[in-house]
Amino acid sequence: MKKIVIVGCGGAGKSTLARQLGEVLHLPVIHLDAQFWKPGWKMISKAEEVVVLNQLTNQSSWIIDGNYNATMGLRFEAADTIIFLDFPVFLCLRRVIKRFITYRGKSRPDMSPGCPEKVDWRFLGWILTYKYLNRPQVLKRISEHLDNRTILIFKQPGQLKKFLNSLAQTNRARVLDQVSR
Repeated sequence: MKKIVIVGCGGAGKSTLARQLGEVLHLPVIHLDAQFWKPGWKMISKAEEVVVLNQLTNQSSWIIDGNYNATMGLRFEAADTIIFLDFPVFLCLRRVIKRFITYRGKSRPDMSPGCPEKVDWRFLGWILTYKYLNRPQVLKRISEHLDNRTILIFKQPGQLKKFLNSLAQTNRARVLDQVSR
């Protein structure tokens, strides 16, 4: 696992997982929200997204979190591992509200400076309809990139926690093995 893409509904925990994996695997973490948004919630152009993404995916290792349908295929093509956080909608909503309360009036760590945390009806509607409108598209895109990639789909936070614990133990064992040689 050297090139990892993390996708999922807003509030699923993509950025948190990216940070956790980055610590365990010692890989650089790239938050697409921080790359694609400029201060004042100004989005870069689609052409700029592709340029930025090509520069990022040409690096030897990375963890990239974010959805952005227009660039999902490019990321999936460059990745060796695709992680889909397919969590329940109400869990995602609860996490988004908690995140809003925590970062209200401030930019969160995985966002560009000058983009204070916000929640609007459009974003809430996207979360509420994600399972029916976006999830099928994400699963279709994942199915187009099955060859030579590890695909991990987590439906519950407990599954993800077990995976992270196992990965951390395996990584610690490797480090101890290398040190003892």
